[in-house]
This record gives sequence, C-alpha cells and structure tokens, in this order.
Amino acid sequence: MPSDTSDFDAFQLGDWELQCGESIPDAHIAYKTFGDRESPAIVYPTWFSGAISDNVWLIGEDKTLNPKQVKQATALPSDVLKITVNSLKYFIIIPALFGNGQSSSPSNQESDKPFPKVSFFDNVRAQHELVTKHLKIEHLHAVLGWSMGAGQTYQWITQYPEMMDFAVPFCGSAKTSIHNQVFLEGVKSAMLAAKIQSSAGSKAGAIAVEGEKRRQWSPKEKEVGMKAFGRGYAGW
Repeated sequence: MPSDTSDFDAFQLGDWELQCGESIPDAHIAYKTFGDRESPAIVYPTWFSGAISDNVWLIGEDKTLNPKQVKQATALPSDVLKITVNSLKYFIIIPALFGNGQSSSPSNQESDKPFPKVSFFDNVRAQHELVTKHLKIEHLHAVLGWSMGAGQTYQWITQYPEMMDFAVPFCGSAKTSIHNQVFLEGVKSAMLAAKIQSSAGSKAGAIAVEGEKRRQWSPKEKEVGMKAFGRGYAGW
C-alpha cells in the first residue's frame, strides 16, 4: 500500500463553524479512499498527530480491511482450475483530523490568530459532510479506529447513531483521561520550550506574555521543538 504523506484528496468545507463558537476560514478535510464506492463503506479516522498514511498498514488483501476483489479457487473433476471472483469487499475512507497537517491545521492556514479549539464533534460533523455530501454515501457498514480514532468512533455512535451497522473503537476512550492529559502536557511543554514559551494548561495553547506580539515559529524553533516533542512521545 502507498505511504506517501502527500497522497490524499481534500474536500472543501467553506467557513466551518465550530462548537466553541469560532470558525475555521475556508476549511478543508483531507481524506483517502480504497476500493469500490458501491461496496459497504467503512470510515477509519486518523489518530492524534497521525497522517493518513499512518492508517494504511491495516488495509490490504490479507487484512480484515480488504478493499480488493477476493479470488476463490475450486478444483473441478476435470482437474481444470475454476476461478470465482467475488465483489469488492469494502470501500474504506480515511479522513484526517483537523490539525494533523493535512486537513485544515495551523501549519497550512495563513492567519495571525491562534488556531481555534476543535472538538470531536467538529471533526465528526465534517466527516459526515464528506461522506454524505461529497461521497454520496447514505449509510456506513462501520466506523472504526484506535487511540484518538477510537474517540472519534465513540463520537460517531452518539452523534449519528443510525448511520452505521457497527462501531469498533479499540485502544482508545470516549474521554481523554487525566493521566493522558498530564502526558500530553509534558510533550507540549517540551515543544513550547523551543520558543521560550510555557503551556497555558490542558486544552489551551501557550501563555500569552503581556506586550509581546504573537509571531510564527521560526524554522529552527520548529526543528528543535518537534525533536523534543518526538523524544518525549517515543516513550509513550
């Protein structure tokens, strides 16, 4: 399966209103599909910080998430091999979270303002728009995902309960635990230190310094900050 991080499509959402009362101007959701659109559809969202390509390893002819035709071989009495080809198994849709660098994110939105707070509700509503308005799919076979993908799966169940036959959240939770929030604060603080900033706490950005104008990250700050973030995250 391809793993190119630039190998995806984008669906334009326009100015996307958020649960917090703010909006993402000219928003888009990145996505990639596998298989035939006429097959039973599965939504398989990305996890925290994950790119679309990071989900692809669970998709293949030898996997449960199989978008390919299945060939069955049967030996006839004449010892001639008969090949029966079944229909395509699943149509798999991988939508990217806002903020992952492929869907609308601080890194691809030109704005002097901080990126607005985005919830699971906002992400799943955008995914529903992608599925129903753009891909023209009225019903899903399943929604599944791990980690923050599992969190989005739980959100799908509560937000659009009649939309799917099955929901399969694994290695994740419906609400981020305090322990997990503490861990995320650690790696976030390590990253912000590269810009000589401190965290404003869980679910917030950096502490604003009075009189200091907000500025973009320099290339060096990005490099140092992301390396520090990665070292901390690797142990998780």
